[in-house]
Amino acid sequence: MDNDPLFANYGDIPLAELQSKSEVDFPYTEVGSLMEHLNDEVVLVRGRAQTIRGVGKKMAFVVVRERGFTVQAVVSEQAGLVSPQMVKYVASLNRESIIDVEGILTVPSDPIKGASQKSCPEPPHQPRHAARSEADIKKDQEYGDQLVRVNQDTRLNHRIIDIRTPANQGIFRIQSQVGNIFRQFLLSEGFAEIHMPKLIAGSSEGGSAVLELDYKGQPACLDQSPQLHKQMVTCGDFVRAFEIGPAFRAEDSYTHRHLCKFTSLDIEMEIKKHYSEARKGVLFFYVMDVVDRLFVERLKDAGVEIDPLGDLNTESERKLGQLVLEGIASENRYGTEFYILHRSPLAARPFYNTPCYDNPAYSSSFDVFIQGEEIISGAQHVHVPEFLIERVQSCGIDVNTISTYVDSFRYGAPPHGRFRVGLERVVMLFCGLDNIRKTLLYPRDLLRIAPSGADRNS
Repeated sequence: MDNDPLFANYGDIPLAELQSKSEVDFPYTEVGSLMEHLNDEVVLVRGRAQTIRGVGKKMAFVVVRERGFTVQAVVSEQAGLVSPQMVKYVASLNRESIIDVEGILTVPSDPIKGASQKSCPEPPHQPRHAARSEADIKKDQEYGDQLVRVNQDTRLNHRIIDIRTPANQGIFRIQSQVGNIFRQFLLSEGFAEIHMPKLIAGSSEGGSAVLELDYKGQPACLDQSPQLHKQMVTCGDFVRAFEIGPAFRAEDSYTHRHLCKFTSLDIEMEIKKHYSEARKGVLFFYVMDVVDRLFVERLKDAGVEIDPLGDLNTESERKLGQLVLEGIASENRYGTEFYILHRSPLAARPFYNTPCYDNPAYSSSFDVFIQGEEIISGAQHVHVPEFLIERVQSCGIDVNTISTYVDSFRYGAPPHGRFRVGLERVVMLFCGLDNIRKTLLYPRDLLRIAPSGADRNS
C-alpha cells in the first residue's frame, strides 16, 4: 500500500479516526434505502462483508449486508481511481468485517442473484450456514449434498454470529413490535407504565422456584413476578398500571418452553364488578373462541388422567390444545388454536388469587392458550387484608415475611386483578419455533448461564 499512489482510497481505518475525531462530512445511506431513484448517484454505505470474490487480479465482488439488506459492490481496476493493490486488498477481506464503501450506485439490467464465496479464516460458524432452514438441508440431502448444520448449542455459544441471520433478525424485530404494541395499546387505554424492583427480600409467590442470593449479609432473591409490588401500587391509586420487565424462576425443568429468566408483560387494574374485565383487556381484538371449562372428562376420554382440583401439566395442555383444534368428539364446535380456560382450581393458583364466590375450590381466574401452550395468566386478587392473611397462611407462607404487602391493604384498596403475558412464549408460537431459546438473545435456563460479559472464572 505504501508504494501505491492511490493508497488513500482504501485500507484499514486508523484507530484515531474511529475515536470521534471528526463529524460525518458525507452522509451515509442505509443499504435498505438504495433504490432506483439513486441510480448514478455517489453513495456511502457501511455494512458487513457478507461474501467476497476475486476475479483475476483486476476485479473483486463484495456483498455488503446491513440489517438484513444486501447490495453487491464491484471493484475493478481503473486508472487514477482503483489500483491493482486495492483490488487485491478487497479480495483479501475477511467475511463479516465491517466496511465502508463509497461508489456510484448502478441499477443492473438483470437482478443480482448473489456471489460465490472464497475460502478464508472464518468465525466459529458462518451466518450463511446458520441461515439455512431444516427444509433447505433436507432438500439438498435428497440430491446428495451435505450442507453444514449448525446445532442449537453452537448457535447460543456464538450468539453474536447467529443473530446476524435473516431469520433471527426477523424474530427479534417481531419481538420488539410485540412489546411495542402491548405498550402503546395500554397507554391508549389510560394505563401508566411502572417499574418494580427485581431484587427483593422473601419471595413474591412462595414455593421452591426462587433464585436466592446474599444481599450484603441479608437473605434476598430475584423477583419471580412484580405481582406484590404492582398490587401495592394499586393501593396507591395507580388503578391501571403495567410493566414490561424480567422475571426469574429457579426452574428445574429443561424443556422447549421453560426458562429461568423471561420477559413478563404485566398489568394490574381496578375491577368494577367481575374479573372478566381484565380478560377483555387481554384479548384486544384477537378473540376467536372461548372454552368455558377444563374439559376434565374430555381429557379423560382422550386417555389423559388429571386431578380435577389440580394443575394441568405440559402433556395435558398439549392434548387439550389438540382436542380444541380438531373438534371434540363428534361435536366439532371449536377448530381453533386459541382458547381460554377459566375458574382454575384454587390449589393450583398463588395465595393472592380470589376464590370463586360459588365454589371456593376454584378461583376467579383465567388462562389463555395458543396451540396447547399457555401464554397468558390472569385473575382477580384478594384486596381485603383479613382474608388475604387467611390465604397466605393456608398456603404455608409466613405472614411476617410479606407484612409490608399485607399492610398496604389496610389503608383501603379497590377490587383489582391482573394478567401476565410471557413475551418469549408468544413470539415462539407466533413464529412457529420449536424452542423458546430461539426467542432470547442470551437464554438462561437450568444448564445455561453463558455466554456473558464476564469471565465466570474471574
